[in-house]
Amino acid sequence: MDVSEFVVAALLLELTPGHNMAYLATLSLTRGRVPSLVATIGVAFGLAVHAILAALGAAVLIQQFPMVYEALRWIGVAYLLFLAWEGWQTQAETSPVRVDLLSTAGPLFLRGFLSNVFNPKSIIFFVSVVPRFVETESGALSTPVQIAVLGSLYVAIATMVHATIVAMAVQLKPWLIDGQRRDITRRALSGALALVAVWLAWTTRR
Repeated sequence: MDVSEFVVAALLLELTPGHNMAYLATLSLTRGRVPSLVATIGVAFGLAVHAILAALGAAVLIQQFPMVYEALRWIGVAYLLFLAWEGWQTQAETSPVRVDLLSTAGPLFLRGFLSNVFNPKSIIFFVSVVPRFVETESGALSTPVQIAVLGSLYVAIATMVHATIVAMAVQLKPWLIDGQRRDITRRALSGALALVAVWLAWTTRR
């Protein structure tokens, strides 16, 4: 189990522009740091589900039944398009009055969670990439244990990258949502999220 090579692969995947970047950046600009971090935790739990299922052998199931993968893929694409539409419609929150986080934390967590449970890029990573780093020679840890370790490492790397995106977006917020730039920025990010959904639909087809 070459951990160093796996870390590089995970970083390259997470640093590639994708829906998490667009979604969390949009959320950071419209809702601020804390709500975006709540969504980031939801994203992490969604990725953790993939890691757990991969360790339990779901990767083999998806490979044997392509329709399962196709269903998950199209649900994920549709959900991304919904988030893009919602972001396009929602006005940026610039009022100093804070929305009660207790009443919004659940939906924010759930949206982050669902956006990754049905994330085809993450599914492909656990089905096609992670098994390549599993050692099968005598003396190696069992396959489920190795996948669990690699999956935990991936979730940690992804969460670090996502939290960094949130911090950067919050720092740029005063400039990006100033005056007329507010709606332009919000809709540009929503459009980017829609394009990512279309790109994922094309690149993850089998």
